[in-house]
Amino acid sequence: MKILLVSIPNHHFFQWANQLKEAGHEVHWFDITDGAGFSNKINWVTQYAGWKLRWNFPFRHRVKKHFPFLYQRIQHINERSVSSTFNRLVTNLQPDVIHVFEMQLSGYPIFSVLEQYPHIPLIYSSWGSDMFQYERLGLTTSFVKQFLNRVDYLITDCNRDYQKALQLGFKNKFLGVFPGNGGVAFIKEAILEPSDRTIIMVKGYEDGVGKALVVLRAIVKYAPQIMNHYKLVVYSADEAVVQYLNASSFYSKHEVTVFSRATYIPNHQLLTYMGQSTLHIANSISDGMPNVVLEAMGMGAFPIQSNPGNVTEEVITHGKNGLLIESPLDEQEIARLIIMALDDFAMRESAQEYNTAYMHQQYDRLQLKAKIVALYSQIYN
Repeated sequence: MKILLVSIPNHHFFQWANQLKEAGHEVHWFDITDGAGFSNKINWVTQYAGWKLRWNFPFRHRVKKHFPFLYQRIQHINERSVSSTFNRLVTNLQPDVIHVFEMQLSGYPIFSVLEQYPHIPLIYSSWGSDMFQYERLGLTTSFVKQFLNRVDYLITDCNRDYQKALQLGFKNKFLGVFPGNGGVAFIKEAILEPSDRTIIMVKGYEDGVGKALVVLRAIVKYAPQIMNHYKLVVYSADEAVVQYLNASSFYSKHEVTVFSRATYIPNHQLLTYMGQSTLHIANSISDGMPNVVLEAMGMGAFPIQSNPGNVTEEVITHGKNGLLIESPLDEQEIARLIIMALDDFAMRESAQEYNTAYMHQQYDRLQLKAKIVALYSQIYN
């Protein structure tokens, strides 16, 4: 089977694609951004990168930096159209199926081409806020309905987005709810007992949707005492978060490890930190099912997680196996939840036992591999 994957160069996408390795399919990847070059993370896949520029002329980056207006005029002529490039690829390749990951970034730019090949089955994987808040991402209801009408097979990362797709007129086959990364390779030997955990982890997104600064300020204002007993690890930290921590007189007095969003952290290292963490805190105003909360729960970290669109309550029961942030901008509420979790050892101990068992059963990468391979096989057959 000849499969054409269309996506941005994203860690979760690479993990999903690798579930197809050695499955007997001929797999191709069109980098919709042409931003990554050849990726060794999926080096077994036939990749189409370097398609955007007709001529990568000398001193291009210098011209871009110092003469932006001139660069813009040059690029108007020098850059190939994504739709025309993709059209040529589909014409030459004649894939058996096209799989688009994320509607706004990957589906929208090539929609006119997808409509030209109605005989080629189209799979669409919804990610994050993709379906839930498409208007905020710049898509119209009219387009989303047209796109879903073209989609033959739908995959979502939460039940909420399947229901949303139905409301928007999707009538074709739903393949199921799957984590966007195709499952987690949990490191069982790195899972510490609750009493041995010494870290509080915070996801560091501060990008308009992610609200890590609310969490960090909540600790300073309302729960500073916890930093006398725990180390802080902030990962995927946006620049505003890095600057805040560097400038903070409070955090400078405590043990804080920061990994910027621009820094690549191997997944096994992130999972190991989660296995050592008492709490994992992630706060945002919009999301699908966050892969990191599945990873953290499976590694035994007690989750304190925002609940936009009521998605994370699909895996977290408040007060049982985690705590849900209902007001992601309320510093005092978040601090209250942090203190509540740290004060209730029995709740964290019980949650770890339940979460590790449930996550390993539902989201283990090896178990999901056969199911993901079967998704494509049933389409072809």
